[in-house]
Amino acid sequence: MTGASGFSVSGYGPERSVWARLFARDSLARRLDWPILLSAITLSLIGAALVYSATRNRTELNQGDPYYFLVRHLLNTGIGFALMIGTVWLGHRTLRTAVPILYGLSVFLILLVLTPLGATINGSHAWIKLPGGFSLQPSEFVKITIILGMAMLLAARVDAGDKPYPDHRTVLQALGLATVPILIVLLMPDLGSVMVMVIIVLGVLLASGASNRWVLGLIGTGAAGAIAVWQLGILDEYQINRFAAFANPELDPAGVGYNTNQARIAIGSGGLFGTGLGNGSQTTGQFVPEQQTDFVFTVAGEELGFLGAGLILLLLGIVLWRACRIARETTELYGTIVAAGIIAWFAFQSFENVGMTLGIMPVAGLPLPFVSYGGSSMFAVWVAVGLLQSIRVQRPMSA
Repeated sequence: MTGASGFSVSGYGPERSVWARLFARDSLARRLDWPILLSAITLSLIGAALVYSATRNRTELNQGDPYYFLVRHLLNTGIGFALMIGTVWLGHRTLRTAVPILYGLSVFLILLVLTPLGATINGSHAWIKLPGGFSLQPSEFVKITIILGMAMLLAARVDAGDKPYPDHRTVLQALGLATVPILIVLLMPDLGSVMVMVIIVLGVLLASGASNRWVLGLIGTGAAGAIAVWQLGILDEYQINRFAAFANPELDPAGVGYNTNQARIAIGSGGLFGTGLGNGSQTTGQFVPEQQTDFVFTVAGEELGFLGAGLILLLLGIVLWRACRIARETTELYGTIVAAGIIAWFAFQSFENVGMTLGIMPVAGLPLPFVSYGGSSMFAVWVAVGLLQSIRVQRPMSA
C-alpha cells in the first residue's frame, strides 16, 4: 500500500500511513525548525514555574489566588502558540503584502497610548487599558511591523533582480518608516522599547547589504539623539535615576539602586543548584520587585541555581543559533532581513534583561523573551517564531 505522500507503507496499517504522511520529506512537520519550537515551549514552561513561585504568596497582586498568574501565563502562552500557527499558515510572504495595513494599525495603537486611553503600569506609560482588567502594550507589536516594513522596502528591488543591494534612497525610506513609531514610543516615554527598536534597525540594515556608512551614521545619530533626549528632559525622573544607579551602584542602595542590589543578592544566593523552586528567601520574602516580569531571571538564579539559569541561557542560545541558520539558508533577501531583525531583537532584549539583574546593564523594564509574565510580549515573541518558521517552511527544499 502506498500513502498519499508516495511512501510505501505496506504492512504497517493506517496509523503508519498517517505518520508517514505527516513526516514525509515535503511535509510541514519535517520543514519546521523543531529546535526553535521545542526551546521556545520549554522556556515558556520554565517561565510558568518561575512566575508561579514569584507570585503565589503575593496576595496584593494575585487577588488571593496563588495560581492566578500561573493560569494567565499559560493562557498567554497558549494564545501565543496559536498566533504562531496562524503566522505560519498565512506565511511571511502574505504578511509582506499586508505591511501597510499592519504598519498603520500599529502606529494608530501607539498613538492611543498618548490619549486618555493610555495607562501607566510599573512607572511606564506604555499601555492601553482594555475591558475585563486586561491591558495591551502596542510597542511590542511595533517591533514586528518595523521588521516587516523595513524588510519589504529594502528587499523589494533586490529580490526582483533590479539591484544587487538597496540603494541610498531605499535605505532612507526604510529609516523614515522606522523613525515614526520610534519617536512616538520615545514620547511615552518607553526607553526600553526604543533601545530594542534601534538595535532592530541596525540588525536589519546590516543584513540588507546596505552601505556601512548608513550603519555608522545611524550609530552616530543614535548617540547624538541620546544626548539630546537627556538634555531636553524628555525622560522621566525614574528613568534618569535608573541610569544614575547603573553608573554608581552605591549612589542610593535603599532607593534607586534597590532593585539591582536585591537582584544580585538573589542570584548570588542560589549557588550551583539553587535553593529549590519555592524555597528562595529573597523570592519568598518579596525583596525583589517585579519578579514575575522584568526580574524573573532572579527567581531562576536563586531557586534553580547556576545550572537552572544556565539552562535558560542555553535555550535562548539555541533559538538564536537556529534563527541565524534560517537567515543564512533562505534564498530571498526579504526572509534574511526578517530573520535578522528577529535575531537582533531577541539577542539584545535577552542580554539587557539578564544584564540588568546582574548589574552590568541599566534597568530598562524589558521582559525576558518567553519567560517573563506578560501577554503582549508573549504574543509578540511567538508571532516572531511563526515568522522564522514560515521562512524555513517556504524555502526551496534544496536550500
